[in-house]
Amino acid sequence: MGKVVTLGEIMLRLSTQSGNRLVQSNSLQAHYGGGEANVAISLANYGHEVIFASKVPDTALGEAVFKHLHGYQVDTHYLLTGSQRLGTYYLETGIGGRAAAVIYDRAESGFAAMNVLEWDLATLFDDVDIFHISGITPALSKKWQTMTLELMKQAKKSGCKVSFDSNYRSKLWSQKEAGQVIRQLLPYVDYCSAGKLDAVNLLGITNEPAEQEHELAFYYKEMHRLFPNIQLFYSTKRKIYSASANQLIGTLWQDNHYYESDIHEIDPIIDRVGAGDAFAGGILHGVLEQMTPQATVDFATAAAVLKHTVHGDCNQFNKEEVADFLRSGSGKIIR
Repeated sequence: MGKVVTLGEIMLRLSTQSGNRLVQSNSLQAHYGGGEANVAISLANYGHEVIFASKVPDTALGEAVFKHLHGYQVDTHYLLTGSQRLGTYYLETGIGGRAAAVIYDRAESGFAAMNVLEWDLATLFDDVDIFHISGITPALSKKWQTMTLELMKQAKKSGCKVSFDSNYRSKLWSQKEAGQVIRQLLPYVDYCSAGKLDAVNLLGITNEPAEQEHELAFYYKEMHRLFPNIQLFYSTKRKIYSASANQLIGTLWQDNHYYESDIHEIDPIIDRVGAGDAFAGGILHGVLEQMTPQATVDFATAAAVLKHTVHGDCNQFNKEEVADFLRSGSGKIIR
């Protein structure tokens, strides 16, 4: 088992019930989540030692965050308190041809408003195998762009690998600004979640693959050419039939080889939010357990598929349940 630190903002999510518009809802479902927190929970479910670092208010909402993380055995020693507000977002759940919609209410949250790194960096990365952070964090402020780079440098100095999920959010920053910042971060990254759209829109890769080349393999190679320090790229390919039915394939590129999972048809989708985080957690689990690349992408994709079947932001399945799903196939009763 490995030791992992994830760092980012955790928020309160308030979502409508399926079939309801936000403007007509008189009740909302409450969940807690955020990219890095969701990855932490996945890895804790798989038996790894996981520390989640963030900042929450010293209120009942902050206490609920602690309870949420403790329920999945995530270490909260570096979860700071004392901020004035917890970031919130509202999710209008999609169904059929109507896509889900998100409204953020996170400006000036305690985490987003941080101006200095308030953790003890001398101890945060002690004996840590992987530090995981996402592109959502530097999107929060100019200061967080600088602090994200500082965290990555400290993690590398401490001898741990750096995992980065590009996780571009158009409601937080522009493609131009995101690309400029991410290009500064990637020289310090070992494992990276990025696909074709990231390569084209954020990294400016405009070359086209040859006819015989696999499209994603080409873009992974091009990104590796720009950043040869990155050992592993991964992402999912999603075909959307409707908000309620998707097709999902996991992909991974390592040692100049391209790997794909089997095709998974997901119908119906209970909750798509956090599926990418579940996939990232599965990839990092495979890295920590030294699984083969094919076994890693198969496990990660199965974890992402299972995440679609439960409410909330986080993956709620342990490694045995993910393995059982892989062995039995979709929808079969496990006896």
